[in-house]
Amino acid sequence: MTDRKLPRATYRLQLREGVDFDRARRLVPYLSGFGISHLYLSPIFTAASGSTHGYDVTNPAEIDPCLGGREGFEALARDCREAGLGIILDIVPNHTAFHLENPWLRDVLRHGPDSRFARHFDIDWGKGRLVLPFLGQPFDEMLEAGAFRLEEGEEGPQLATEHFAVPMAQGTLPSEEMRRDPQAIRDTHAAQPWRLTHWEYERDGVTHRRFFNVTGLIGMRVEDEAVFDEMHALLFDLLDKDLVQGIRLDHIDGLADPAAYLRRLRGRVGDTPIWIEKILTGDETVPASWPIEGTTGYEAARAISRILTDAEGLGRLDEVWRRETGREGSFHDALIAAKNEVIRQELAAEMHQLIDMARSAMGPEGALETGDEALREAIIALLVAFPRYRTYFAEGEAPSEEERALMEQVTAEAGEGLRSDATVRRVAGFITDPESPEERALQTRFQQVTGALLAKAHEDTAGFRWNRYIAANEVGADPDAPTIEVEELSGWLQRRAPSEMTLTSTHDTKRSEDARMRLVAISHLPEAFLALWEHSETVEGAQEIDPNLRWYILQTLLAMWEKGRGDIAERLGQHVEKAMREAKEVTTWTHQNQEAEAAAQRFAAALAASWESELPAGAGQLMARGEVLSLAQTALKMVMPGIPDIYQGTEVGAFQLTDPDNRMAVDFRAIAELAMKGAPDCFAHEVPLDDIPGAVATEGPKPEPAPEIDSFAGRKARLICAGLALRRRMPGFFETAEVRIEAPAPGALLLTREGAEGRLELRIDRQGHGIEATPGQDPVWPRNEADRDAAVRLDWLPAQG
Repeated sequence: MTDRKLPRATYRLQLREGVDFDRARRLVPYLSGFGISHLYLSPIFTAASGSTHGYDVTNPAEIDPCLGGREGFEALARDCREAGLGIILDIVPNHTAFHLENPWLRDVLRHGPDSRFARHFDIDWGKGRLVLPFLGQPFDEMLEAGAFRLEEGEEGPQLATEHFAVPMAQGTLPSEEMRRDPQAIRDTHAAQPWRLTHWEYERDGVTHRRFFNVTGLIGMRVEDEAVFDEMHALLFDLLDKDLVQGIRLDHIDGLADPAAYLRRLRGRVGDTPIWIEKILTGDETVPASWPIEGTTGYEAARAISRILTDAEGLGRLDEVWRRETGREGSFHDALIAAKNEVIRQELAAEMHQLIDMARSAMGPEGALETGDEALREAIIALLVAFPRYRTYFAEGEAPSEEERALMEQVTAEAGEGLRSDATVRRVAGFITDPESPEERALQTRFQQVTGALLAKAHEDTAGFRWNRYIAANEVGADPDAPTIEVEELSGWLQRRAPSEMTLTSTHDTKRSEDARMRLVAISHLPEAFLALWEHSETVEGAQEIDPNLRWYILQTLLAMWEKGRGDIAERLGQHVEKAMREAKEVTTWTHQNQEAEAAAQRFAAALAASWESELPAGAGQLMARGEVLSLAQTALKMVMPGIPDIYQGTEVGAFQLTDPDNRMAVDFRAIAELAMKGAPDCFAHEVPLDDIPGAVATEGPKPEPAPEIDSFAGRKARLICAGLALRRRMPGFFETAEVRIEAPAPGALLLTREGAEGRLELRIDRQGHGIEATPGQDPVWPRNEADRDAAVRLDWLPAQG
């Protein structure tokens, strides 16, 4: 059996979009030589045709043939084992695809509540037939246009359109001569356990639990032991055969009872490491009783950005941003406004379901004393006031004092401004201390909806409106708390377990790590950014768009700029479209304001063009400071408690934006060549470059051009390689060494790790000044002459004797 010890470092690989198991196999020698201990794979289970990410699983019992199937995965696992690498699998217990390719769902469509899979899905059958909002027009309009046909398909009777065919219940197909008759089609449709509707009905009419507001993903009832077993049967088989050595759980907060799920999973997988995708807010921590190694590390990325942000410079930016845009208040104010919009718009179906459940919980007598508006007010007020992704109240377990206090605080805040807080307090009581089955059902669903609301309102709405300093508009970050004092960070580091993951980029981050540090740089050099702002005012179209949007576009171009790339304007334009639609202030995904979008596109294109011939004053200065901060971020990630997680391609400079930009094709061969030539003494063995896959041609953004060895990208690769070599040489030290961080001088940081083997010192000068070597210490980095002027220095002092 493979040793189940903690990973030394993980490498996140996004499968699909041209990357399959065969290409992954060709990366194994490079990754093992570089110092990676575990290959961390996005979901491998069969997903919807054309899926670019794999989280829309259609068959959790099968490894996707498009990746190479079971045979291809086993070949990858063998290669990894021979090279000393483990494999961590990303699994999706919360949902599968609400898609006609889903065989379990097809059975439900055929047999309705009598299907053996009916209880696998989180469907509210009490609402009647399962709603399928698949139509481009209302049903009656399509019926009149002759868009439907009834026919016998390969698997049985079906109702078909030009684009899809839905399985029908046996015995409901009319005679052949009646199959084109509109009334016969209407009657046949009415006899099914499902009903087709216009897609706009998804807003408030769906009858299945969704992933956030994504109607195309349906919740799974893994709280049911039989469902749990079937959802995980393939995973367990791979674990039992030692083909997988770790598990990453997607969206733990969507589950009915995360704690019970984790206990059941731990009981089945033994000591296999488990990490969870969990977004922590403020000073929140994961419940201590959860049997996991830790989170995937969004809180670590936030902590690093906060310590590297300059508070004084950010104050200057805040002053000008407010003056130029007229924006007032705080991010929290923007978030509350966004929550109130999102719960009534994107999550209206969830809101109405909670209102219905609260009415059932009231019981016949209580319902007579509580009006519809009072219930609606109470549900909305509690959801909007809730500050975290969720609480973890569960049947048979007494609420912790912390969670009870949190709900009391939320209840008090929710009651403010209402004519009476009686209904709020009563509904909150059901959530905290349920007594009946109806109250417990409300408790469960409320806890599942709070996370969806916070995610959609924070990350995907307010985060694109509050554009003061978008380095802090990240997954798990708080724009109202963009900085941290060294004393607070030191305490947090000392409490952090070595088994936690430390990420700086993922497939979900809003900006990749080096793009984010360019943005952090504007807090250090606000006047340089304000010079860019003045330049942007002279660009054609600047006066046609809202100054707040222009402030956002300017930061975005700075974050992503790379000399010599021919796709900057195209990618910027695509991102601006996404940002405006996510902000939902003048345009949305479903109802576009083409005039407003076109104006923003014109300005973005003109701004990018104005940078091409010559960078405006301030840009080069900010990019140089961004490089310093990126190296500081990388060094902190290598040294702080936790397991460094490297997202594909970020071992060199990574200046992508949010998806799909951050999932662009990666030229692994060019990156490996850079890393090996730049840091040959760090590699554990030679790697034949010709065997490493180059860029994959896709329809998405083009891969980055190969960077130069002596560029920032080369420096970053050398720093990571040196850090991983040190972790490879002294694995025990990083699990046990004490840690502290201090600020010995303005702009300086000193992080130390000390253990029986010796002392590791990380010194950072955030102002970009070179750091001299300390006599008697062994330099871990820089070791290369090209890096001698670095503002980041990592030294090792062995223990005496």
